[in-house]
Amino acid sequence: MNSLPGTDYFELFGLSPAFAIDMEQLSLRYRELQRSAHPDRFASASAQEKRISVQQAALINEAYQVLRTPLSRGRYMLARLGANIDDTDTSMEPTFLMEQMELREALAAVTASDDPFASLDSLRDRIEAMEREMVAQLQQLLDTNDTPGSDDLQRGIQLVRKMQFIQRLLGEVDELEDQLAHVG
Repeated sequence: MNSLPGTDYFELFGLSPAFAIDMEQLSLRYRELQRSAHPDRFASASAQEKRISVQQAALINEAYQVLRTPLSRGRYMLARLGANIDDTDTSMEPTFLMEQMELREALAAVTASDDPFASLDSLRDRIEAMEREMVAQLQQLLDTNDTPGSDDLQRGIQLVRKMQFIQRLLGEVDELEDQLAHVG
């Protein structure tokens, strides 16, 4: 993560380091922090104070973006625990890969169906259910285990990597929905 040394995102927002966080509290605290650090408040300040306020605003934005989504929050928490997520490693369980292939085939078949929007909605529901299950598993792993062992960290890494696949697939669903909307 690109943050100032020693800056913990949970600490910055006054939150306990947990996967399950109160999103309303996060948003409220974000707005408070942004107001206090916004560069406009330092218009008549010294150049150094202006620079610091810009850095603080950027850090607050980055921390908020990381904590607000389950995937980035999970990555961050795993990194805090010392897990190294290698984004170049594309190895996955064969059953997960087969499921991904089936989902991509179903996505490719949407345009040929009698009701493409209904097919797309059904597929999106299925993918989002998978995502919810992975988020629940990651929450269980990170919030119920004070000192995760290396096996737990590996499971967490695998879950995050699977969630990345799911996010990409949901992005493709959104793109296809946009294409269908502009064709009709």
